[in-house]
Amino acid sequence: MPRFDMSVEELRGYRGSAILPGDFDAYWARGIAEMEALGDGCTLVPADIRAPGAECFDLWFEGVGGARVHAKYLRPAHRAAKCPAVILFHGYHRNCGSWASLMSYVGAGFCVLALDCRGQAGLSRDAGSVEGMTIRGHVIRGAMDPDPEKLLMRSIYLDCAQLARIAMGLPEVDAERVAAQGASQGGGLALACAALTPRLNRAAALMPFLCDFRRNWEIGNPDGAIYELMYYFRFIDPRHRNENAFYERLGYIDIVNLSPRIRAKTLLLTGLMDRECPPSTQFAAYNAITAPKRCELWPDYGHEVCPDMEDTAMRFLLEMWEGGDSGCD
Repeated sequence: MPRFDMSVEELRGYRGSAILPGDFDAYWARGIAEMEALGDGCTLVPADIRAPGAECFDLWFEGVGGARVHAKYLRPAHRAAKCPAVILFHGYHRNCGSWASLMSYVGAGFCVLALDCRGQAGLSRDAGSVEGMTIRGHVIRGAMDPDPEKLLMRSIYLDCAQLARIAMGLPEVDAERVAAQGASQGGGLALACAALTPRLNRAAALMPFLCDFRRNWEIGNPDGAIYELMYYFRFIDPRHRNENAFYERLGYIDIVNLSPRIRAKTLLLTGLMDRECPPSTQFAAYNAITAPKRCELWPDYGHEVCPDMEDTAMRFLLEMWEGGDSGCD
């Protein structure tokens, strides 16, 4: 098998290079308190699509900093009891996807909520910004501000956790059977959601981004999602004099540092030829998780949806219906 990263044995022992800021716990305690002060209220607006087995809504809520945050919400039209729910997070720069793409979850009996990340290609609007998206720079936005709470990804992580709390408060949802899932950026957000929502039942992270930023820059694809790190060093710190301070600032949002907080059963799915989010960066986060977990590997695949990957994640979610054994360690 060709290899550009570590061996599987090395991956299972790799702890990452993320710098943990000294006030990390206090930082996130303030963020959670800010989010919880907003409550779990939301507005449901019937969507312009009809399906025999699904009820579809645009869901809106106020996020931290006064942002107007959007998610698509679908629930089974015929419910005999409270349903498990899955919260879906999308890839970098993108949006929550089509109504059609979410119908399979409803068909399997789930309520499903799909977040539009603020500032990206969906309908959510960050406070103080113009309507519409920016193409790059979300990871480092706020990294040069004196106040680390200005990091955009902090707000996005809190939106994820707030949506989970909203889901748990819906009368048709079983609050003890709520999961998070996503791929790439969405995989990182699923882990962030689990870290900030201790009640979450499980998290499925497909090839997660937002992990071990320094390692990602050192061996990842410089023209991919980490392009903005190259831009920072080329134009802001070309001699790397502030490299450690920069990575310490990103340490607030590095999933490696958040992963020890995860209490949900966790599934990692990764291709060992992933050059966008190298396997070692993903395993740095995975290895920090102390909750029940397991990983599934595709040796010859990169940053892509691999054969049977989505079905593997669905089987993991369906255990919330069936009460099956996830096979987690």
